Amino acid sequence: MSHQMSMEENVTPHMSAAKSTAQGWSWKSRPGYKPLLLLGAALVFVAIVILPPPQSMLDMVSQADPPGYKLARGCDTITDSVNKKLRPKAFQAANEETPSTSDFHHEPLLTSREVAQLAKIMVGILFLAAFLWGTESLPLGATDILVGVMLYLFSILPINEISQAYMKDAVFFIFGILAVAVGVAKTGLDKRIGLILLSRISSAKAFAFCFLPMLAMSAGFLSEHALVALLIPVLMGIYKVTCKMHGVQKDRALAIFLLLGVCFAANHGGPGSPAAGGRNAIMVGYLMEYGFPISFLDWMKIGMPFVPLMAVVIGAYMYIRCKPKFVVQGVNPSEVVKAEVARMPKFGGKEAMMAVILVALVVAWIVLGEHAGLGGPTLYAVMAMFICRIITWEDVQEGVAFDVVGLYAAACAMGVGLKFTGGALWLADSFVNLLPDVLTQGDGLVVGVSLLTGTMTNFMSDGATVAALGPIVLPMATLANVSVWKVGLITSFSSSFANFLVVGTPNNAICFGMGRDPETGERLLDVMDFVKYGVPVTLLAWVVLWLWGVFGYWRLLVWPVGG
Repeated sequence: MSHQMSMEENVTPHMSAAKSTAQGWSWKSRPGYKPLLLLGAALVFVAIVILPPPQSMLDMVSQADPPGYKLARGCDTITDSVNKKLRPKAFQAANEETPSTSDFHHEPLLTSREVAQLAKIMVGILFLAAFLWGTESLPLGATDILVGVMLYLFSILPINEISQAYMKDAVFFIFGILAVAVGVAKTGLDKRIGLILLSRISSAKAFAFCFLPMLAMSAGFLSEHALVALLIPVLMGIYKVTCKMHGVQKDRALAIFLLLGVCFAANHGGPGSPAAGGRNAIMVGYLMEYGFPISFLDWMKIGMPFVPLMAVVIGAYMYIRCKPKFVVQGVNPSEVVKAEVARMPKFGGKEAMMAVILVALVVAWIVLGEHAGLGGPTLYAVMAMFICRIITWEDVQEGVAFDVVGLYAAACAMGVGLKFTGGALWLADSFVNLLPDVLTQGDGLVVGVSLLTGTMTNFMSDGATVAALGPIVLPMATLANVSVWKVGLITSFSSSFANFLVVGTPNNAICFGMGRDPETGERLLDVMDFVKYGVPVTLLAWVVLWLWGVFGYWRLLVWPVGG
């Protein structure tokens, strides 16, 4: 009997392993692995590689001094620039008046067709990565690596420059800001900030017209996802206490007002500063690549005036639409929150140190400007948190989404490849040709780009949207005689308008998932609530951005020109 049991013990694990292995793979889609979509994307990419480059691409790489492309010194065409980097010895030999015999042993120069093929493949990599990021047919981290694999496989860049393309200042910035968010959350500083803000709000009107603008401006510097995740449980407590005070079991209008108001306000804090989210870090990197680096203060001058006004518009819209439907007579968040604030420990210790580090970081971003970039001061702050023992490396490993950091690195690498091969210029030129004349020049182009970005960001993550569109729209600025800053920033700003789908941004998903009755667990929002309330908010965001920004105070600012 014991021998039989021993045999069963030995066999069963192997059978279980075999069974789990057999069941581990299937054609069924699941987050992070969707084989049918993956197969379809692979077939399309292979077709792109096999098909010859379009004539317009051939003409572009052969054109002398093409507008929108910065040629390497001593080069007349994109083909020359590519050869100078990828075939330096052959290029040098070809330009010598009396080539030596040894010069003929080098690799031959790339033809215009071969350079156009590289540009076409780079465009294919862009769309493949955007599709995989948007659908999560592969895990985000796997797609991040895939971009590098493709750059190596097709020899888009010299080997050493591929790794350099991944490691940009924007990558250090986004890693650092995610690590800083870990420290802020660990010390409870984010909770204190949120509760202190709510403790001053004594009515629905004050919530709409005071709290939401303060929240939106805070989301310009702190993690909007962390703020939403922090505030939703507090708001659910306020919701439940208010319902009990008025003898009401359920008030969906009040729940929608509180939940979606916070969600939409946090979404639109994005334009406030480069620290607002990864999408901004991506654009900072792209602008630096195109030779138009932007300082923290310059970004704030352009974007921050939009944030409080848009938050007031959101507050007014939600108040006008929801308040008449309230079942309760009124809501007073301060009554609930003040008791919670009173129970918090005294401000000091590591929380106070974290506050000092956070303030010093913002000051460093503003004062140091282009000299240290954004990544440098952020890494200083991370080291300060380690030295002050606010965080440990285990906290960083658990709290920082390294696959998201990789997304920004891969986006930077794609930007380098697209710019170098001319793929970005070709995409920009093609897109401009599709636009009506009114949207191809001057501020009309800025409006057109914002429409494109604001629509796309609702169907894929804001970071992936900016990563995919950045290399396309920046060259359009030069072609349309518009400042690169205008086109780049309108792209980043409009990527914050992910309001009408639950999957549009983590804020929406957090709000939808955590928006439950604290006692019954009943979900207080449904998917269509985002559509019904989010579509009008998105339309209002475009109108405010155009009238208040593009055709308003933006005309009073000084914009860099050139290309």
